[in-house]
Amino acid sequence: MKRLGSITVICGSMYAGKSEELIRLARRALYAKRRVQVFKPSIDVRYDEQMVVTHMGVRHEAVPVKNVRELQAALDPACDVVCVEEVQFFDRSLVDLAVRLADSGRTVILAGLDQDFRRKPFGPMPEILCVADEVVKLRAICMKCGQPASHTYRQVNGRPAHKDDPIVLIGATEAYEARCRNCFELRGEGKRKKKDA
Repeated sequence: MKRLGSITVICGSMYAGKSEELIRLARRALYAKRRVQVFKPSIDVRYDEQMVVTHMGVRHEAVPVKNVRELQAALDPACDVVCVEEVQFFDRSLVDLAVRLADSGRTVILAGLDQDFRRKPFGPMPEILCVADEVVKLRAICMKCGQPASHTYRQVNGRPAHKDDPIVLIGATEAYEARCRNCFELRGEGKRKKKDA
C-alpha cells in the first residue's frame, strides 16, 4: 500500500518558534528511520549558510537553494520527508511542488512567516495554507508588553518601518520584534484607535 502523503505548514510571526518546530519534526522523522531532506532559501544567511538555525542557536543541516527549480533538482528520489524553511521567500510554484510531493506519498513540512511586516499575506503562504492537511500557527511573546504576539514589527533606525518599505529585508533582532496587536506600529498606515484596557 502506498504511503499517505501530507502537507504540514508551520506559520506565525518572527520569534514564534517556527524553525524550532521544523527541526523537531525533521529529527522526529529521522528517529523513525525516514529519509529526510531540509531546504532553506540561499538568501537567508543570518546565522549560517547551510543550516537552519533558531534564534536560540538550535541547528540542523539544510540545503540552501535559490528557487523552487533548484530545490526540485536537489530532491533525493529516495527521500520521503521534505522540509522547507522560510517558505515566504519562494514563489508560488512551491505550492504545486508541495502538492505533487504529498500526492506521491511524501511528508512535506513547510515553515514560514504568514504575514509580512505590514501584516499582509506573505509570498505563497496564503495558497500553501489552503492546500495544507495541517496548519500549526504559533505565537510569540510581544517584545514590548509581554502579551501573546502574532505580528512581525520592523524598525529602521529606531523607528517603525513605513508601509512602502521593501517587503524583504533579511534580519533578526536588530530589525525585527514580535508584537501584539496593541503594540504593533507601521508608519504611513494612519492612526489606529487603541482601546482602553
